[in-house]
Amino acid sequence: MKFSLSHKNTVLDEWTDLVVAELGLGPDELDRHALLDVARCVVRDVGGSAAPLTCFLLGVAVGRGMSLSEATSRVSTVVETWRGVDWRD
Repeated sequence: MKFSLSHKNTVLDEWTDLVVAELGLGPDELDRHALLDVARCVVRDVGGSAAPLTCFLLGVAVGRGMSLSEATSRVSTVVETWRGVDWRD
């Protein structure tokens, strides 16, 4: 079964809205595009399993007071300089 890109975005929007509400977060506390961009880079350059862990670590950093833009910038820099073994899933 194929889904159109707009359907995927609708599902992602619905899921995001549900999780944001369940966690008691405000809409201004999420920059979905920044997180997805970092996750996509991590998947591509580090490996699939590293993406959810990286997003969790970003959340911890933000929870401790770092801005999301600073945290994603730092992780992006690490991804750009990553020279490790290829441990992709």
